[in-house]
Amino acid sequence: MYVEMKGINKNFGSYEAAKDISFRVDQGHLAALLGPSGSGKTTILRMIAGLEQQDSGDVIVDGNVVNHIPAKERGIGFVFQNYALFRHMTVFENIAFGLRVQKKGKKEIRDRVMELVELVGLEGMHKRYPHQLSGGQRQRVAFARALAPKPQLLLLDEPFAAIDAKVRKELRVWLKEMIAQVGITSLFVTHDQEEAVAVADEIMIINEGRLEQMGKPVEIYKKPKTSFVAQFIGTSAVLDDFDGFKGFEEVPKGRKAIVRPEFVEAFKNDNEKVRSLIPAAEKGVITDISFRGSTLELTLEVNGISLTTNRSLERRHVEIGEEMCVLIYRAYILEEDDTTVYKNQMLKGVDVEAL
Repeated sequence: MYVEMKGINKNFGSYEAAKDISFRVDQGHLAALLGPSGSGKTTILRMIAGLEQQDSGDVIVDGNVVNHIPAKERGIGFVFQNYALFRHMTVFENIAFGLRVQKKGKKEIRDRVMELVELVGLEGMHKRYPHQLSGGQRQRVAFARALAPKPQLLLLDEPFAAIDAKVRKELRVWLKEMIAQVGITSLFVTHDQEEAVAVADEIMIINEGRLEQMGKPVEIYKKPKTSFVAQFIGTSAVLDDFDGFKGFEEVPKGRKAIVRPEFVEAFKNDNEKVRSLIPAAEKGVITDISFRGSTLELTLEVNGISLTTNRSLERRHVEIGEEMCVLIYRAYILEEDDTTVYKNQMLKGVDVEAL
């Protein structure tokens, strides 16, 4: 079963929540709608669910246009960020709710609920009430309740937003494994890049009601198609003018550039292994050092601008105020609605990955 949106437009007064949105998510895929707050992500999800009506365009589920089919008849499961569990009902009763609406038999309900209790890892907790569960456990109940009626499609709106960071990481792994096991086509909304990359098979970048780019996480990260995607994905330095950097003389003057940490290398002035590369390096001064677990994040002032790079803990000690040689391997140069990758011409023939 697949879901598709074709030419979807939606306005709320003068606000354009969706502008000619078209995409398709194939059977069994887990896709993320990723973008900043207010970009239109949740509106898109709600139109698929039938909770909002688009102004124009088609919502297609498994080849059938469902524009005028009520939400309750679309066969779609929906998980909200605040769990939306019934507080006066036990875990069992919450999960069974949709099945009772469908007027399923008692044995069928019990078998299905207990199957899901096991699937979501809540064995022995089916008699508890929501207030007796942790945030992560409550969200697992919400997942199970959405899956109980065997929906064609599962939609999740910021499903981890109300959960603390440690549990959120655990649930990401669990959700990805659960979706793969069940094989249900799923879409989830998030503004968290790390979450989207960790969980999704494919990502849709949404900005001001537009679909900027859709693709696999690595593809989007390495080959951003628009200036917004290049700036939004990853941790980058955005430079208003990239003029004057060694090896980038061919870049048109006055162009804005994006330099990611992995595009930058900083080494000590006495590093004999890279002495031949010093002519291609800029002079930089370390202005900040942050511990990132397995690496150090260095912030350096180079030609009056701030760049970051990551440094292995196995390398020699560095200090704030220390002067370094800074190599910029490549940069994204922004044009109107496009990005171009420029490589440092002074590093031609050098295997920078081996440095």
